[in-house]
Amino acid sequence: MQFFKRHNNVLPGFGPTLGFTVFYLSLIVLIPLSALVFRTMGLTWGEFLATVTAPRVMASYKVTFGAAIIAAVINAVFGVLVAWVLVRYRFPGRRFIDALVDLPFALPTAVAGITLATIYSPNGWVGRYLEPLGIKVAFTPLGIVLAMTFIGLPFVVRTVQPVVEEIEVELEEAATCLGANRWQTLKLVIFPMLLPSILTGFALSFARAVGEYGSLIFIAGNMPMVSEITPLLIITKLEQFDYQGATAIACVMLLASFSMLLIINLLQKWSRRYAE
Repeated sequence: MQFFKRHNNVLPGFGPTLGFTVFYLSLIVLIPLSALVFRTMGLTWGEFLATVTAPRVMASYKVTFGAAIIAAVINAVFGVLVAWVLVRYRFPGRRFIDALVDLPFALPTAVAGITLATIYSPNGWVGRYLEPLGIKVAFTPLGIVLAMTFIGLPFVVRTVQPVVEEIEVELEEAATCLGANRWQTLKLVIFPMLLPSILTGFALSFARAVGEYGSLIFIAGNMPMVSEITPLLIITKLEQFDYQGATAIACVMLLASFSMLLIINLLQKWSRRYAE
């Protein structure tokens, strides 16, 4: 029985390419991650649980994952609107706005954090108008949500945009001819086709926000039990030479990241099956 079919390819055969792939992934991904796990294994199970469930650590989980979920939900709503406008409408500056969506990809995260903290600080361009209303953004959990929303928006827009491009306008016209109003057309025709891509974009945005560090430390305030994110707590433990404590918390974040990757892959598989 032939397990591998031969194909004409510009690259070398299966053996060399697979060997290089395994070597490269081991060097870049597997070896560093395995070192993280092995360092954590120096802790007993009781010490590990005590480290990753300490009150300060649990508070950082709450801030990090809570803010990431809120930011991902915001991006799931407004990212779909942005993708829809960019695909369905033609207006001056459309290409500029389309390119602007990718700015969080290219902009250094530290620059983004400093910019957001400057704009939304009590004496910033926007913060000075929010301060009299009792709304504090910079150096609060609200600022964390804002920064996570900023870095996660492109994931939703770029995931939903190709799907919107494939939706034919004739489907909406047919629904209108059959007596459906705009809400019914959106709910029964458009939304079911967009749902898989929206969920995928949501998961990507959430996963990106959970692992963010550079743009958050400048706007978070970094107050323990209030606005301290988990990546910052890991850095703090490293600075205190508590390497096993840092790797233990990092393993929890690693497990969360793997879980999100699994969910994303399942969503993408479901999306392909749904499209068929």
